[in-house]
Amino acid sequence: MTDPLIALRGVHKHYGDYHALRGIDLDIRTGEFFSLLGPSGCGKTTLLRTIAGFEEVSEGTVMLGGQDMRGVPPNRRPTNMVFQSYAIFPHLTVAQNVGFGLRRRSDLNARARDTLVADALDMVGLDGFGARAATALSGGQRQRVALARALVLKPKVLLLDEPLSALDKKMREQMQVELMRLQRQVGITFILVTHDQEEALVMSDRIAVMFEGGLAQVDEAEALYRRPASRRVAEFIGTMNVLPATVAGDTVDVAGLGPVPLSEIGHAAEGGGTVAVGMRPESWTLLAPGDPAPPRATDGTVAEVVYYGDMTYYDVALPGAERPVRVSMRNLFGSDVLEIGAPARLGWSPGAMVLFR
Repeated sequence: MTDPLIALRGVHKHYGDYHALRGIDLDIRTGEFFSLLGPSGCGKTTLLRTIAGFEEVSEGTVMLGGQDMRGVPPNRRPTNMVFQSYAIFPHLTVAQNVGFGLRRRSDLNARARDTLVADALDMVGLDGFGARAATALSGGQRQRVALARALVLKPKVLLLDEPLSALDKKMREQMQVELMRLQRQVGITFILVTHDQEEALVMSDRIAVMFEGGLAQVDEAEALYRRPASRRVAEFIGTMNVLPATVAGDTVDVAGLGPVPLSEIGHAAEGGGTVAVGMRPESWTLLAPGDPAPPRATDGTVAEVVYYGDMTYYDVALPGAERPVRVSMRNLFGSDVLEIGAPARLGWSPGAMVLFR
């Protein structure tokens, strides 16, 4: 296995009595799209700034390309950062903003700098925007300018601090695809900080989930979603129905569903507290009258309906369960939405379950 591009070993960060990073051990590979995901205050931006050099570690080592970065300032590291605010200079044109970091490059003449700027703008879809005033740009265009300004310096690592949070939903989804395309095109390592679980799942090769300054799980997106390491990770990544359960021998008795052989459950996660079983909303099948009975089915009652056009979420109350389970169903042409109070029969499989010990 090749050496990681970024290696963090035993990284701690203290601000007085506040312990912001707690023993971070992490490898990030060359050319991957990596995300730091967690709630506000979990330490993800502090970790990003530590890699960038804007924060010095209190303990531990940050290695970039095999070199110890202790004492190396941000402008001497093979990284560049796109800030949440974009930090676009309003008195400069688009081209002047993008070329700002090239001004001190003595090895480049004016024509070479102009060529690099034009290439960077073309890369982010802003060809022909060079002469435009920075104040005449939309939010999405400002974000692209910030990306071009970072990429024109050809860093080995691009650090992105919640760069899409200021955009509306439609533009944010569009820019997610654009960032993925751009990362594949330039082939460098992207590290994204986000609190948006869906954004991280869509864009990332791997994701580090953080809580209280520590790493809870580092894995590929599908593994995080399907095989969470703990109940806390499971409930933070998407929606997880959690049902109380009791283990007796080789069987798990699940509230609302009954006994299930341990050998048939899809995944067992670590964690303390009460034994429980988790199932994602899409793991259930809402059966229509006349549908053939699956191996396992449970009858309940619709307690709530949330309609999203292409998808409907049903909260279904099951006998013996403390609260309803959430079920997602794709709305196909001609399908009817059930009303609150309607009977609902759910098909399910133990293979979709996660056991939290």
